[in-house]
Amino acid sequence: MGGPGGGFPRTGPPRRPASPRAGADRSYRPFDLRELTMADVAFVLITLAVFALVALTAKGVAGQ
Repeated sequence: MGGPGGGFPRTGPPRRPASPRAGADRSYRPFDLRELTMADVAFVLITLAVFALVALTAKGVAGQ
């Protein structure tokens, strides 16, 4: 009856195992700023390309 070792079960969130590198990697970020910047550049380029395609198509349709 009970948890491991016969004691009472633990309440609350489970403990994370201690990492040998705990606190050693302070440069860790959940996101990479360069990745966001490249995504922004790609979004702008695709938006401009679609806009140009629509403008050329409208110009072609109106010219006929």
